[in-house]
Amino acid sequence: MMMSGERERGDQPARGMALLLVGAALVVSTGLVWLATGQMGAVAGFVGGALVLGAAGMMLGRGPGAAPDAEPVEPDWSVTVAAIEGDAAVAIVDRAGRLVCANGGFEANFGAWAPPALPFGDTAGALEDLARAAWRDGAAADRVAAPDGALWQIEVARAGRAESYLIWRLRRLHAPDPVGELCDHLAGKLGVVLSHAGFCAALVQADGTIRAANRAFAQRSGAEVPLVGQPFIGLLAQDEQDRIFWAHDVKRSVPLTLFYLPLVDPEGADPADPQQSPSLMLLVDQGVGLGGSGEVSAAVPHLQALLGGLPLGLAMADRDGRLLFANAAFMRAAGREGGDVPTYPTDLVVREDKAALADAVRRFGYGAATSGDVAVRLAAQPEDPVSLSLAGVRGLGEAAVLLGLTDTTEETRLKRQVAQATKMQAVGQLAGGVAHDFNNVLTAIIGTCDLMLLRHTPGDSDYDDIQQIRANSNRAASLTRQLLAFSRQQTLRPQVLQLPDIVSDITQMLRRLIGEKIRLEVSHDRDLGAVRADPTQVEQVIVNLVVNARDAMQEASRKVGGDGSGALMLATRRVSAADVRAMGSDILPIADYTALVVRDTGGGIPADILGKIWEPFFTTKEQGRGTGLGLSTVYGIVKQSGGFIFADNVPAQDGVAAGARFTVYLPVYHGAVEAAARPLEEATAWAGGGDILLVEDEDAVRVVAERALSRAGYQVTTAGDGEEGVEAVMARRDSGAAMFDMVVSDVVMPVMDGPAMARAIRAVEPDLPVLFMSGYAEEQLRREIDIENMYFIPKPFSVNQIAGKVAGVLAKRAGKKA
Repeated sequence: MMMSGERERGDQPARGMALLLVGAALVVSTGLVWLATGQMGAVAGFVGGALVLGAAGMMLGRGPGAAPDAEPVEPDWSVTVAAIEGDAAVAIVDRAGRLVCANGGFEANFGAWAPPALPFGDTAGALEDLARAAWRDGAAADRVAAPDGALWQIEVARAGRAESYLIWRLRRLHAPDPVGELCDHLAGKLGVVLSHAGFCAALVQADGTIRAANRAFAQRSGAEVPLVGQPFIGLLAQDEQDRIFWAHDVKRSVPLTLFYLPLVDPEGADPADPQQSPSLMLLVDQGVGLGGSGEVSAAVPHLQALLGGLPLGLAMADRDGRLLFANAAFMRAAGREGGDVPTYPTDLVVREDKAALADAVRRFGYGAATSGDVAVRLAAQPEDPVSLSLAGVRGLGEAAVLLGLTDTTEETRLKRQVAQATKMQAVGQLAGGVAHDFNNVLTAIIGTCDLMLLRHTPGDSDYDDIQQIRANSNRAASLTRQLLAFSRQQTLRPQVLQLPDIVSDITQMLRRLIGEKIRLEVSHDRDLGAVRADPTQVEQVIVNLVVNARDAMQEASRKVGGDGSGALMLATRRVSAADVRAMGSDILPIADYTALVVRDTGGGIPADILGKIWEPFFTTKEQGRGTGLGLSTVYGIVKQSGGFIFADNVPAQDGVAAGARFTVYLPVYHGAVEAAARPLEEATAWAGGGDILLVEDEDAVRVVAERALSRAGYQVTTAGDGEEGVEAVMARRDSGAAMFDMVVSDVVMPVMDGPAMARAIRAVEPDLPVLFMSGYAEEQLRREIDIENMYFIPKPFSVNQIAGKVAGVLAKRAGKKA
């Protein structure tokens, strides 16, 4: 203790000296502040602060236990922070609520905020209560929910030598996660157990993506990428019967059963909304999980009864390949309708396919429960292979293989119809193109013959030869018209008419065509609807069908040694939309029709040629007796008129022998009746001449048309293509000369075709009429060209026809001007 007193007395001079030095420093500093600022307020503040600091230093120097010669040291808080680092967020605050230090966990969650002023929203009052309790009692603790729903465990303790600090410890409590635990179970023993039982399990999020799956699901799904995050529905596929398959199972061999288990908390806020919760999906092959053998034995009769009523062809066989059951649809598809079920399925196929089918049945009977298809040819229809489905089944007693066979009769018929329609369309396009090009040649031949006949009179040595050339050319032109009719490219003059009127007009001619030995019976229904068609072409249809029926009856009678007699029934029928609906036809649209029926007693059409009768140049007649264009012409005319035609065989009934029947359906016309237009060719009284621009790329046709028009008194300017035609019009316009009265042009030309040339000319001469020459149908050209004040003449034409057509157009133009 003494040492301690002497030490205190010895320190008195040192303390006096220190005070003296501090006072001197204070005087000097005060002077410096005055010189620097010149303000008494700043000097007073400086002096006051210095005195306070001096007093505080003296008090600290006289504190209990303080070493007289020790300097005050700032605490090293980094050591404290290192000591409190851990899982919890820890912060130390002083009595003023200032943050003294905090660990990394606190900084990561709350930044520079100091408790109790943490960003807990509405829970700030709870933190203040904890702080007051800790200052009062030394410690406090509670669980507080943050605004984001997270639950925090908060502990507060008073600490320090003077107990002037609060230590806050905050731990985030993790809520129980049953979904996460289920994910772990699926990847563990539970997933293995489900896999051994045949169940593919997957946990699917609310957005449809996979969160977890067991091993069986990963193997059966066939996914080559990690399943987590993949869309669940993308791994599955569904067929027309709403059966589920793996998407990679292209053969759809194993249907699946899906169990959907939404993981909804029944005590949650909204237990009725499974769409926002994850789901457990269980997939298992259909048939897995059946009961014991007794249940199976009891279920087999019910299964047979069920399969027997299905429209699908199904049969069951045992492992040895014997058929146990086959429903009526299976026997019908196999071509054994009404017959007994054969012993083996191989009895249904041709000899070459028996071994392959037997091996397939044995493989599916003893192998895994899979499925597949095998192509076989049935003995009932060896020409067309069919697909026989086989599936190995288990748990159905003796039945081990399920066989499926679809009746493809209707499908085969539709395929043949589509193939026939495609072939007819291709042939029609070819025939139309050939006819169009051939018409240019015939136009030149016929026109040249007409010009030569103008220089020869009957009795000349060349007159008969020219007439023979012209007659043969007209015959060739008739063939091209038939080709155009088949390809639906001929020119029609449709009118609103009644079919009985057309039949009545040509009945006498038909009687002369068929002869006296064939009886013609004509009948008509009442209240027939009017149709819109070209009367001349309708007559052509009737004549062709009647002639075809006459030849068939004469041929059939000749084969049995008859005299060529027979009966021909010609009738018109009223077919309502209800009648069409009752037919169930896939081709005939539901509407009102007026039908023309032509039936003969010629024995019918052989089945192998029934689908070929509409093809051009196909004929069963002897060489030289027919062109093979009769029925193809009928087909084209009916189709171009918007109708339908069908051919079938009618068995003998009501004393009438068997024969073929052709039925033509023409739609009933419900529009206004149009007045028949007077042909322009009849306006031959025109004698005013005219200035004509003739545009044609075929030299022979251009020469014939030019000479024909020149002989008729017209001034003709020729052009070889559309560009030359436009240049001729522009030259007339630029020179101020009189414009052409008319343009006669071909349609299809190189460089610039006729319609393009007409539009260019109309841009400068909008009232100039244009007469197109073409081998295509007028209706088709008008739809494609759509030019006002346009006229048309079909190729081939004669000299008088082209001259008369031009005269009619000019006469009509003169009448409009007048």
